[in-house]
This record gives sequence, structure tokens and C-alpha cells, in this order.
Amino acid sequence: MQRDLFEEEHQLFRETVREFLAREVAPHHAQWEKDGIVPREVWKKAGEIGMFGFGVPEEFGGAGITDFRYNAVISEEVIATGASGLGFSLHNDVMAPYFVDLTNDEQKARWLPGFASGELITAVAMSEPGAGSDLQGIRTTAVREGDHYVVNGQKTFITNGINSDLVVAVAKTDPEAGARGISLLVVERGMEGFTRGRNLEKIGMHAQDTAELFFDNVRVPAANLLGPQEGQGFFQLMANLPQERLSIAVMAVAAAETVLRTTIEYCKSRTAFGRNIGSFQNTRFVLAELDTEVEIARHYVDKCIRTLNAGELTAVDAAKAKWWTTELQTKVIDRCLQLHGGYGYMMEYPVAKAWVDSRVQTIYGGTTEIMKEIIGRSFGF
Repeated sequence: MQRDLFEEEHQLFRETVREFLAREVAPHHAQWEKDGIVPREVWKKAGEIGMFGFGVPEEFGGAGITDFRYNAVISEEVIATGASGLGFSLHNDVMAPYFVDLTNDEQKARWLPGFASGELITAVAMSEPGAGSDLQGIRTTAVREGDHYVVNGQKTFITNGINSDLVVAVAKTDPEAGARGISLLVVERGMEGFTRGRNLEKIGMHAQDTAELFFDNVRVPAANLLGPQEGQGFFQLMANLPQERLSIAVMAVAAAETVLRTTIEYCKSRTAFGRNIGSFQNTRFVLAELDTEVEIARHYVDKCIRTLNAGELTAVDAAKAKWWTTELQTKVIDRCLQLHGGYGYMMEYPVAKAWVDSRVQTIYGGTTEIMKEIIGRSFGF
């Protein structure tokens, strides 16, 4: 079926992004995988062509456009390039709502120009060694002392953890108040007591800097509190999670499409028993099944993008998109790897890298099990 999500301006933007990735990213990504990090200069170059902060007001260097289709274009092209080290989707899709919607005028003037230019890289610090999906179980605290909060705690699995300049830290400002005792504070690079641990060694996404963060009596100005008052952090996070989960779904479908496309081409050229493996009925049946499921997923995700743009995407809608597409992604890539035979296990083939990179998709942003729980609760049991 013809895809009809994008307008001409989105396609023109896609060409710009594609050219940028081909020039500035693709030739270097293998080295970044070895280094375990993407150079900050790439962020600045991406900022120069307008890849960040679409919703940032023009007065602060953004485009002033609220249209998630531009975000989707970037994610799709990054995935097609195999550039799993770029933390652009976190910056654009996850962090933008916090810095655009929850900041006051003074904070906007301080942070948004750098956000849009790529000079200020952002991250969110939620997960802790003892608290992942259960946000109310976090132990990081922020105690008010005059014009500052004193922050203590530890975070882990933080994407952009090494490169980040602005970290939205989830902390308890009132440990006795449950969900109403959580607040969001922006911790800035260089604050005394704020340190970064090791760049974590992962089974995939090797070029993406994922780190531990430590807060040892970090004095964060009260002016860095997001939102008008304390105790709103949990609800702010819940409000923004649907967009984050849709972002992951967009990447999942793009990854499945990319690997499926390359696998079909591989099956046309790879021979066994005197003919190409695509001529075997089993191969055709496998590819037919995967192609059908991926196309169905694509249309649901595109509908979710439209719904998000209309301000109507629900937590349940996003949970359905997130769990289904990420589970489909791992299934598609695994079966495509099988069709590659022994070559699929070799890292020189894109399907091998896609296989290890994809495994985290059903975990971060809320596990498949948590997504099903969200959907199940909506039935009123």
C-alpha cells in the first residue's frame, strides 16, 4: 500500500538528512563503534542543518514546528544508515518536551539555543541500579537548602551519559509523598559532585555512550527545577512517555523494513543447490510472512504519528505500538539472519549488527511486559 504520511516538505528534509548521514556519519561509524562514543562535533554539524529542536521557538534557534513527522524522518534515515550510535532520537523525541513545554522563560533562554544547535546534548536520568520500570522505587534524593537542592544518588543505563551537558534527573524531593514526592531537576555539566562512571559495555549499540551517573551532594540551583512546583515529576514523566514509546516504535519498524529489504536482495543473489535461495518455497513463505507483518505495523505506527500530532495519542495506544513493533523487530531480524546462514553471524553483514542492536528495544522505554500491563489495566479489571 502507498504510504501517505509525509508531505513534500518532509521528503525534502529527508533528502537533507540522508545526505548528511552519508557524508558525516556512515564513513566513520565503524570507528565510533570501536571508540564507544560519537564525537560531539557531529552533533554540532547536525544542528547546523536543523536536525534538532523542531518545536523550539524560532526566537531560540528552532523551527517552531510541532510535527512529529520530522522526528520520524530522522529516525528512519538514521536506522537505514545503521547509525545506532547517534543519540539524536533521545534528544529530539524524548527530551524536547521537557525543555520546550516545562521550562519557564528564563530557562528557555538559557537552554533552548544550545539544544537546537547541538551544542548542549541532553539526557534523562531515571533508571537506578535498584529501580528500572518502577519509578516510585528510585532512591536519588534532592533536599532543598535555600536557593539550591542538594542531590544525592546514582543512575545507570543513561543514554548520552558521557556526552550530555544537561541531565534531567529524577529525584525524590519528598520521600514520604510517593508519586507526588518526585521532581525533575536539570543537572548541568561541571556541577561539583556530579560525576560520570564508566561508559557501559553493551552487547550492541556500541557507539552509543551509555553510562552510570553519580550525584554526591550536588548543589543544583532551585532555578533548575522543571515545572512550576515540586512534586510534579512523576506526572510529567507519565505525560511524555507515550511520545517516547512511539519514538521507539518508529525505529523498530524502520529497522525491520531495512533488514527485510536487504535480506530480500541477499536471497536473490545467494545460491544453494544450483539456484538462488529466494526460489525455494520456504524462503518465499518466510519473506511473505515478514513483509505482511511489517507493512501492517507500519500503518499502525503512521496512524499513531498522526494521532500524536493531533494531541490524542494515549498511553494505551503507545504501549501497543511499542511492544508489538519491538517484538516484531527482533523476530524479523532473527529470521532474516537465519536466511543469511553462516554469513548472518558475521559482523561484516549488516544483519548481524542489526541483530545485536535490536535486542534492547523490547527493554528500554518500558519492557514488553510493562506495556502489556498498561494495556491490560485499561480493560477495567
